[in-house]
Amino acid sequence: MKRAVVGALGLLLWTGLIEPDPVFAIGDTIITATDCAVSGGGNVTGNKFTCNNYYGLTPEQVQALTQAAAKGATEPLVDKIVDLSEKLGVTKNATKTLLQIVFEQEVPLERLPETLNKVAQDYKRLQQQLAALDPTNPTSRALAEKAQAAINDGRFDEARRLLKEVTQAQIDAAQQARQLREKAQAAEDAQLLGAAASTATLADLEMTERQYLEAAELFQQAAERLPPGHQDEHEGYVVRRAEALYRQGNERGDNVALAESIKIWRDLLQQYRREQVPLDWASTQNELGNALHSLGERESGTVLLEEAVAAYRAALKEYTRARAPLEWAMTQNNLGNALASLGQREGGTARLEEAVVAYRDALKEWTREQVPRPWATTQNNLGTALALLGERESGTARLEEAVVAFRDALKEWTREQVPLQWATVQNNLGNVLTSLGEREGSTAWLEGAIAAYRNALKERTRERVPLDWATTQNNLGSALTSLGEWEGSTARLQEAVDAFHDALKERTRERVPLQWATTQNNLGNALLSLGQRESSTSQVEEAIAAYRDALKERTRERVPLDWAMTQNNLGIALGGLGEWEGSTARLKEAVAAFRDALKERTPERVPLLQWATTQNNLGTALASLGEREGNTAWLEEAVSCLRSAIEVSQQSQETHWLPIAQERLVELKAKLAELQGSAAVSGSSPCGSF
Repeated sequence: MKRAVVGALGLLLWTGLIEPDPVFAIGDTIITATDCAVSGGGNVTGNKFTCNNYYGLTPEQVQALTQAAAKGATEPLVDKIVDLSEKLGVTKNATKTLLQIVFEQEVPLERLPETLNKVAQDYKRLQQQLAALDPTNPTSRALAEKAQAAINDGRFDEARRLLKEVTQAQIDAAQQARQLREKAQAAEDAQLLGAAASTATLADLEMTERQYLEAAELFQQAAERLPPGHQDEHEGYVVRRAEALYRQGNERGDNVALAESIKIWRDLLQQYRREQVPLDWASTQNELGNALHSLGERESGTVLLEEAVAAYRAALKEYTRARAPLEWAMTQNNLGNALASLGQREGGTARLEEAVVAYRDALKEWTREQVPRPWATTQNNLGTALALLGERESGTARLEEAVVAFRDALKEWTREQVPLQWATVQNNLGNVLTSLGEREGSTAWLEGAIAAYRNALKERTRERVPLDWATTQNNLGSALTSLGEWEGSTARLQEAVDAFHDALKERTRERVPLQWATTQNNLGNALLSLGQRESSTSQVEEAIAAYRDALKERTRERVPLDWAMTQNNLGIALGGLGEWEGSTARLKEAVAAFRDALKERTPERVPLLQWATTQNNLGTALASLGEREGNTAWLEEAVSCLRSAIEVSQQSQETHWLPIAQERLVELKAKLAELQGSAAVSGSSPCGSF
């Protein structure tokens, strides 16, 4: 927050120092073939994406239908169920069963149409698989026909039993045929093929009911039951198993399933030769990248994210724009997500610049006219990357580009159609407007940010999405803190403190340790500003406690740049309290905190202005300490720190503390000359040498 930290404490001379930590969210980060159907010729040139319209039903209508189906009270809604069954192309009883499945998933209201659509697609696939069954023995054939009738009528439990009987009957027949191997090898293979196919169909039934682990196990059984010489069928079942495990990991937070999915995709790459099946190879690389990215987002370090980037780049060697334009765009979007995740964890801007390029490439083929929802997804992701870049660069150009991207995303991600995605973009828009407000000292930008956050909270409720609600409360608190500082308003600052306390109700240390630490850091900022406004040392003490709490999880080993940010903020609070209390002990603690911050805030790792700001903070604390103790060594080092900070900051128009630092440097030189008997002051003691 780029204001001088002066006021009631009156003696704190640095500024631009307390740094909020907004959280951006990437919406719908992975796009796969299940989101939109791809159709086209054999070489996928000129392909088309067809996205579902969810049968023209509103979330409320789907909710009413699912509740009625679950209770067996569908008579009042019989016309709507008949109409839906006609649209689905399935029987009325099957429609009721599908509605019951959706009801049992306990998904948010706005996701009910999407979930119904997915369940219906899986059901159609199940019907196709069952229709393709062609058992060669009469018993199995009769059972399969009964199973098909049961599936078509929505009697899944009966179908499950019949399919197991089909499988067992074919296995029994296979065992009989095995005794006549020399005469009936072909018959045995046919029975095993049938057993594998019926097992896979049973797996599709489990997929329809979102029982992913059960489906993965059945796909494995199907692969194992295949006779030798059926490599294509074997690979197909293995791919389906990997897909089921990925869905279990990605949707249910099952890291073990994700790890197993990654292993399968890697094994498949040993079988798919790029020279022989280039598009299958590219598809597998993309799926591997999705699984790596999903798991990498949940683990510390960057190894898995780096591997995800490598997998997407490999896929793009065959998914070229000329050959498969929509798959190329899909992979570019996914690559951008992985690069953005890496950029958030690393210093510098190189990864984020690459992410922006990838998103802009995706938008060349994912146009609003052709695929509006994926276009909006990529616009949101582009806005996030631009906003992160803008945070690390001077000027406002990147931040203003981010605003445009988020507002474009809102053209398709409307509150009526996709309320949670709309809220995500509102949250992200609030973040970038906050950054613009702090960068330009504009209360108008900050007011806009607060309005965007309050919009997001209309859908991001604590009951529906508790962690997202807490994220937006955290970001709202940061905007209110900035506005309170610019307006000199204790009311705004108190609102900020309240927002951070709300966020901490869900952002607990046990549940989300790093997010808890982020909010503790931001709470410290608001308390420090409030303490300065109200001349309250108790609130400054609370701020120091909040910063120290943040550092329990924001360790140097885990998140070095965030650790340095909080050390910088802690130094400010300690320095201010030391000035207020006349305490050299507090000032020495402040010096130690700033020195720690500079271990990671080096000119090579962070923007020069950020490094110079902490140099200025250290110089200010050293100056106060040297004056209190009459220590020329402290004063010499303070001169060195301030001089280096001023030299860098003179190149920027955004350094609000520069005039104060220049004035302070003149005062220090005079003080040193007095103490040293009018000798020339060199300031040669290097900053950070003590």
